[in-house]
Amino acid sequence: MRAPVGPSGRCSATANGFAERRARALTRPSGPTGALITGALLLIPAPLGAQSRLTQDDALRLAFPPPAVIERRTAFLTEEQLARAKALAGADVQVTSRVVTYYLGLRDGAPLAVAYFDRHRVRTLNQVLMFVVAPDGRFERVDILDFQEPPDYRASPGWLGQLVGRRLDDGLSLKGSVVNLTGATLTSRAITRASRRVLALHQVIAPLAPAARP
Repeated sequence: MRAPVGPSGRCSATANGFAERRARALTRPSGPTGALITGALLLIPAPLGAQSRLTQDDALRLAFPPPAVIERRTAFLTEEQLARAKALAGADVQVTSRVVTYYLGLRDGAPLAVAYFDRHRVRTLNQVLMFVVAPDGRFERVDILDFQEPPDYRASPGWLGQLVGRRLDDGLSLKGSVVNLTGATLTSRAITRASRRVLALHQVIAPLAPAARP
């Protein structure tokens, strides 16, 4: 059974133009570990030497350039669907929220891909990632929006690039085909777990299935 869905309002995707339909945003407090973000990323004044950040709008424009249309939607999982997502993600991946917000990119009414934002703890501080999932269930791009740990532990675009083209299988793991980030195992582990969480929820929600789209 698919989740009830209601409209709500560096490796690149291929759409041209940008417009976005917005409806009333559903907001929900997100904890520091393994939380899919439901609202806009709040940017606070950065201290001297802090790393650059992307807003959700900036990231979405990278994923779905003009003339793509972006629709913000929210899925409400049943207990059964949440249990299935947990099983798909794996025992070491936290999947706790029954409310999942995602962004559907469209061009001429046809779906391009789906974007998810995931905030989670690395060591003691958080990072925020955008995952874009293609219609075939593989990652189309992965971007870091915010990384609060020291910059030496931040994953490089090259390291993130190994996730592009991957789908949810045994290879999406540090014990599988994902190469560990030297000197930053906690970062590697956090990103890999977030990857599995997003793809597990994507598989359960099935946002690109005809029944999920109005």
